[in-house]
Amino acid sequence: MDLNKNKMKELIDSWYEFRDEDISTLTCEEDRKHWIYIDEISEKILKNVPNKNKKYVKKQLEQLDHNFLDYICYWNKKTYLNGFQDSINLILFALVGDSYGT
Repeated sequence: MDLNKNKMKELIDSWYEFRDEDISTLTCEEDRKHWIYIDEISEKILKNVPNKNKKYVKKQLEQLDHNFLDYICYWNKKTYLNGFQDSINLILFALVGDSYGT
């Protein structure tokens, strides 16, 4: 079983893309329950902001949304991919023993 680092990265990246698409479809009630509904929250906030401040507050909310999404995606991908790679390494080590990775 010859999995070089590039092949391993391709496998892990394709698995992550699959899982990311699956998760973001919100197909079950539990996923919808824990989703962050930023558009709805922003709309409620903007309804309570004076007109003279709406443009500024809207821009800040959009920036917050972008920054938060970037933060969540970065840490989610990092921890998920590391866990997936660790799992693959454990399986390969169990299958081929000490010769794996050398």
